[in-house]
Amino acid sequence: MCTTMSALAATSLVSVPSGPEPFSAEPCALTRTDAHHSEGLDTWNAAYPRPTRRLDAVMVFLSFPDSRPLTSPDELAADHFPMTSRFFSRASYGKFSLRAHPVKRWIRMPRPSTAYAIQRDWTVAHRAAYLRDALAASDPHVDYARYDVVYFVADPDAPGVDSDATKVVNLDRPMRADGTDIRRVVTVFENHPPDRLVLAHETGHVFDLPDLYHRPVDGKGDWDTHVGDWDLMGSQFALAPDLFGWHKWKLGWLEPRQVRCVQEGGPVRLTLEPLGAGPGTPVTGTAGAPSFGLGRGTKLAVVRTGADSALAFEVRGPFGNDRAACRPGVLVYRVHSGTRSGRGPIEVIDAHPHTEACWEDSVYPPLADAPVALGESFTVPGESVRVEVEGRTPSGAWTVKITTGERAARAY
Repeated sequence: MCTTMSALAATSLVSVPSGPEPFSAEPCALTRTDAHHSEGLDTWNAAYPRPTRRLDAVMVFLSFPDSRPLTSPDELAADHFPMTSRFFSRASYGKFSLRAHPVKRWIRMPRPSTAYAIQRDWTVAHRAAYLRDALAASDPHVDYARYDVVYFVADPDAPGVDSDATKVVNLDRPMRADGTDIRRVVTVFENHPPDRLVLAHETGHVFDLPDLYHRPVDGKGDWDTHVGDWDLMGSQFALAPDLFGWHKWKLGWLEPRQVRCVQEGGPVRLTLEPLGAGPGTPVTGTAGAPSFGLGRGTKLAVVRTGADSALAFEVRGPFGNDRAACRPGVLVYRVHSGTRSGRGPIEVIDAHPHTEACWEDSVYPPLADAPVALGESFTVPGESVRVEVEGRTPSGAWTVKITTGERAARAY
């Protein structure tokens, strides 16, 4: 199946073909660059499956000669599904369905778990050996041509399994089985029960989404300084883990009419619906009673600030995947299409830099109260862009004024 293979971790640059599929002609759509998991979205990278339809995922459960599993494949599958599918269904407003197909048996690896030296920063040789053995052992039992996503789930109680090593492995030379190329695999080494939403985070990489956390050089310190609680790709433990509106635009879950490009000129007033409110989601507006009329209006406003940078504005609150959000309001963040995964391609801008909130539950309390609240105004530091949150509509949408250029500078 594979004689030479080099496996690269999800945070490394991989040379993959880029399809010319047009994605958006909006002037605020940043151009996709060579940065790994670039936040540019003018075209879709055809090397990745696009989650705008039903995708099928196979879960292969791997045991080892040096350990007898204490859990069953059914139990491990239930650790991740249907939770992962439900997350993506809500995030995509029902446009994407991830269907899991667990192989209902343990498949024995040829070598002990300790032989693969499994760890977070795996060596290329050990990763390659693990993937090669896993594919060879499972191929007689799995028709890989039927699946879009591959999960290799290791026995969590095997002595050589490190729960910190769960990640997507990208292949610069794809493995091949059943007449199909396998370009990336999610290697799952989670404990039972696993970290919250960890599989949804790793699956996001399968769809070309970057890591948004900040990894300290020495491994010590805070990992969540870039985006805090505000996106799953920052932390799977976040209070508000729904994907940023920018990511929903990139993945094709927002229609072009739901994204407003604000260009320099006079103040622009617009109505923004809460990002987590899909069709049929009850949202309380100024009338006090739940409204079910949201879900198809404007979700994201964007101001282009440079050739590879933009500011994004979206309403976040306790809806959908964000039901535990700390503070509702208009969230502001910077996007850089030339910054690679793990280096801060998105940074949340704190509208309340001198306070913090939800310190008992937030992954990073200084950003938990980052959104601009109702009745507040905020000028983005270093930019001539000002946002004012003027009110709420009877349906539960938020009325916002965005001013750019000299007028914003004078207001500041």
